[in-house]
Amino acid sequence: MWHDGCTYTIRRWFELRIFCGILYRVSLWTRTGHRRTVTNVRRAVAVVRSLIVGGWVSVSLSVLMIAPTSFFADYGAHVRPLEEIRALQRLGHRVTVCTYHNGGDVVGVDTRRTIDIPWRKRIVVGSTKHKFYLDAALLALVAREIGRVQPDVVHGHLHEGALIGHLTRPLHGVPVLFDYQGSLTAEMIDHGFLGTHSPLRRPTAAMERAINRTANVVVTSTQHAADLLRGSGDVSGGRVCCVADAVDTARFRPDALSATERAAMRASLGIRPTDKVVAYLGLLAPYQGTDILLEAAAKTLREVPEAFFLIMGFPGNERYRVLAERLGILHRVSLPGQIRYLDAHRYLALGDVAVAPKLSETEGNQKIYNYLAAGLPVVAFDTPSAREILGDRVPYAQRGNADSLAAHLTALLRDPVRQRQQALDGRTQAIRQFSWTRRGVELLRTYERILPTEKRGLLDLTPAPAYHVSFAADDD
Repeated sequence: MWHDGCTYTIRRWFELRIFCGILYRVSLWTRTGHRRTVTNVRRAVAVVRSLIVGGWVSVSLSVLMIAPTSFFADYGAHVRPLEEIRALQRLGHRVTVCTYHNGGDVVGVDTRRTIDIPWRKRIVVGSTKHKFYLDAALLALVAREIGRVQPDVVHGHLHEGALIGHLTRPLHGVPVLFDYQGSLTAEMIDHGFLGTHSPLRRPTAAMERAINRTANVVVTSTQHAADLLRGSGDVSGGRVCCVADAVDTARFRPDALSATERAAMRASLGIRPTDKVVAYLGLLAPYQGTDILLEAAAKTLREVPEAFFLIMGFPGNERYRVLAERLGILHRVSLPGQIRYLDAHRYLALGDVAVAPKLSETEGNQKIYNYLAAGLPVVAFDTPSAREILGDRVPYAQRGNADSLAAHLTALLRDPVRQRQQALDGRTQAIRQFSWTRRGVELLRTYERILPTEKRGLLDLTPAPAYHVSFAADDD
């Protein structure tokens, strides 16, 4: 540790000496005439470039990320920005996150928060009237932090983040990337914030389309969403690209727990050694399919009595406990509540089968990536995002149909050979295709499209190395 610290200090001292020498030479060259000045400045730039390429001088991109959420909270919408940040940091770049006043700090992530709002302490999930003043406070924070951060690119998540990036453009004058995670209007309807026939639906849709057009480039988490945006005509095809979600395959893996740890954790949740565990980890809400999942659980238990449903997440935990009791299956269901993202891999390792009953047709489905990396065979509704991840190699339940979901769960629970094959295929796919390191390079290539020419040299776009695939070992 001491040796590493000394090496780092000595290297930085040499960097400083080199830069001072270059600056001194440039100051001398400027006295020798304009033509020679230009020539020698070019030589100096070439020297600096060679030092950078040689690894003697470290440069990085400065990214200001806007997260109009209670970052960080333990659910899917927060996983994408966190893993993007980590991927960019691993590639040597600096990311500063501006977000709401509440939420958990993540070690190693430079987080700037809005002013404290004392009457709003709990985590903000989805659409709510409170977001009007929370986003106003976030706008003020971003306007203040721009001068301190001096970003090369502004990366706005969700429509609110893209709008704030656009409104502050006169202050920063740098490109804005819009990280699109689904239709704003559809989300408001899914969350019950906006009625299907509400008079506010058209104005909201018009505002959404206007925001879609503000950014220099729009990045989606699914190809389906990118196709919808292109087809709508709101965004030209050249300004839309897909950087899909991914998973940390080093953490989410089949052997995340030892046999002893797994047995102990299962017992603590009321799971018997012979139980076949169906795992779900995500938000608990009607648009996530939680109500339908419990209905399907009741039907599945009639056919497979040894099944056990481990339904993890928040909010509405007590509401779903009451529903499980009303369905007469509470003794075969565990609702442990919110699970920390740092512990998610351990809890998924308790399952034998995973279920993804999300109903939204415009949003991504981050949980499926985690399921695959954890070596869990997946039962999902037939939605564009599920098909984009799982392809045609698995059967799908009819969207929104509890009977269909139960039938597919029953069939999979009764077929251990198919379980093992799907688990192996899923883990292999996660390692080969769904690495956050690869997604980080894809994100940098998107930044390259909108950065001015003189700043593109800050990007290291070396392709990620090939992966050797193994079922249980870490290959990322």
